[in-house]
Amino acid sequence: MAPQQPDPGAPGTGDSNTADPAIDPGRFRRVLGNFPTGVAVITGLDQAGAPVGLAVGSFSSASLDPPLVAFFPDRSSSSWPRIAETGRFCVNILGYDQESVCRTFAVRGGDKFAELSWRSAPSGAPLLDGVVAWIDCDLEAVHPAGDHDLVLGRVRALDAGRSALPLVFFQGGYGRFSPLSLAAWEGDLAVQLRTADIARPRMEDLAARLGAECVASAAVGDEMVLLANARPGSSPETPTRVGQRIPFLPPLGTAFVAWAGPLARRAWLDRAGKDCPPATAAALEATLAAVRAAGYAVGRGRGWHGELNTVLAKADPTDPADPAHDAVRGLIRALPPGYESPAAPAPSGDGDGSPADELRTVSVPVFGRDGTAVLVLTLIGIHGPLGGPAAGGEDPIAALRAAAAAVTAALGGVQPG
Repeated sequence: MAPQQPDPGAPGTGDSNTADPAIDPGRFRRVLGNFPTGVAVITGLDQAGAPVGLAVGSFSSASLDPPLVAFFPDRSSSSWPRIAETGRFCVNILGYDQESVCRTFAVRGGDKFAELSWRSAPSGAPLLDGVVAWIDCDLEAVHPAGDHDLVLGRVRALDAGRSALPLVFFQGGYGRFSPLSLAAWEGDLAVQLRTADIARPRMEDLAARLGAECVASAAVGDEMVLLANARPGSSPETPTRVGQRIPFLPPLGTAFVAWAGPLARRAWLDRAGKDCPPATAAALEATLAAVRAAGYAVGRGRGWHGELNTVLAKADPTDPADPAHDAVRGLIRALPPGYESPAAPAPSGDGDGSPADELRTVSVPVFGRDGTAVLVLTLIGIHGPLGGPAAGGEDPIAALRAAAAAVTAALGGVQPG
């Protein structure tokens, strides 16, 4: 059962001032289905204290002063009246990967919370794990609206959840919203995997020559996905990084963003958060300019990378509610905005006895035919000073840039000016 679409109750268009009573319900649904809606689960406790919930596709903000939200439950719903009796509810905004949660709450009957994890919102209503946002409300008013009710809730508490795209209902199916400015990072992963296969021989050559690991990653939506790696003298017991997913958040990912268009750069910068200070935003812009000018991004010091790898090893990539994902995002956001800048001054120290400016990673993009960065090749574990040769005497930055340029040429790609 799909989330309920709102009944707009709007008059007809053109010269007529009244809606045609003969409009077929199926046609009405098909036409209104061209308007995409977000998907939310309304939760609460009934008079006996049992959790109750229903899925809706009609949630909206209604007023800033006072803060009100609205949704339209079906008047035949058996769940909403049990919530309404208590006068409190919580709106759970679902992420793109929570379609199964939506379907659980879109059916009638059964214990909808049996296999779900949740905690209590301030009102006591269930707050589902893994949602992208939640809004806790007191029931303000209920107005009849045809075969639905218009429910207004006065917001008492709210917060954003994990950083993820929302679940969207459109033309009878579920999907996710993809900002147009991020289209370069929403391509077919199969194409990026084939590109990684083209890069693999050069990655293996670099790993052997420089004694460092080389990985290929792609930016897909709100994550950077590691697609391939090559390591020198690795044993079968050494775990692979392939399949690891890292949040595509500032200040990481500059090798993908530095050559992108202004809208894509703006979208990446916006991920730093609405409360990002102007000085931090300016420093991130300066980092992108420095990466673009130098042709590569870097990472320094071994302490942070060791901590990241420890957290990633514990994270379950299939569970969006795993607390380790929040820990990874926290580690990324704690980095200085110039972390990946080749022009940034050396930090004051790493706290582990290693040189503060020790080069740990170098990242260079591979460009496709349209000038977008389809892959980023990264050398990990150079163990040398920034700008100096690796242990074997070869400049790792020059070697990686040459390899990336060769893969770009093999793809018929072009680096933007």
